[in-house]
Amino acid sequence: MSAAPFETLYEDNHVIVVVKPPNVPTQEDESRDPDLLTMIKVDLKHRHRKPGNVYLGLVHRLDRPVGGVMVFAKTSKAASRLSEAVRTRSIRKVYRAVVHGRPSSPAGTLRHHLLKDARTNTVAVVPPNKDGAKEAVLDYRLLGSLEGMSLVEVELHTGRPHQIRVQLATIGCPLVGDQRYGASKAVRGQQIALWSTSLSFEHPVTKETLSFRSAPPVAYPWLLWEQSSHD
Repeated sequence: MSAAPFETLYEDNHVIVVVKPPNVPTQEDESRDPDLLTMIKVDLKHRHRKPGNVYLGLVHRLDRPVGGVMVFAKTSKAASRLSEAVRTRSIRKVYRAVVHGRPSSPAGTLRHHLLKDARTNTVAVVPPNKDGAKEAVLDYRLLGSLEGMSLVEVELHTGRPHQIRVQLATIGCPLVGDQRYGASKAVRGQQIALWSTSLSFEHPVTKETLSFRSAPPVAYPWLLWEQSSHD
């Protein structure tokens, strides 16, 4: 068994699927904190006794505060094919989020244009014709509401920075624990309630459809729905 600081759900010669811990950067950033990409490389080098550098391709990202399922490529061919699958939106990414309030409709599609400010690392909804704006699309489904909060399932169709956080905040349902886009309701130090729960994709070599799941932590506010399901 590996003592790696992350859980591995699947690995073969071409891909590795892991559960990203929350508050770990996907790749190295200016904080210089330990990042998941480097952690996996170190683990592969150690377990497979690889000399020299280990290749690991980053094909999609999760925001630093967010945890859950991610796939990385172990060869350049796999990286190229998975990156193309991301570009053509043929990788299925499903999340769970706990938000303040309740969406006005129990299910729907959100379509906005987003613009990232690299200087402040924030994203804003802007008019479609704004220079640099990128379309962001997601589907959401309300799973339940309790204590002024709602559990929402989200399927991403585009992978824009901070997309789920910004789009849900824009409809009046900021994520619980989100200091950046729900500051008026955020409790300092509380973990952001967003988790990558499901990832499905065509294997870049065998063409088999692979699906993986990861449950959100057994902690507040996720626990509210665990408890209600047993009541």
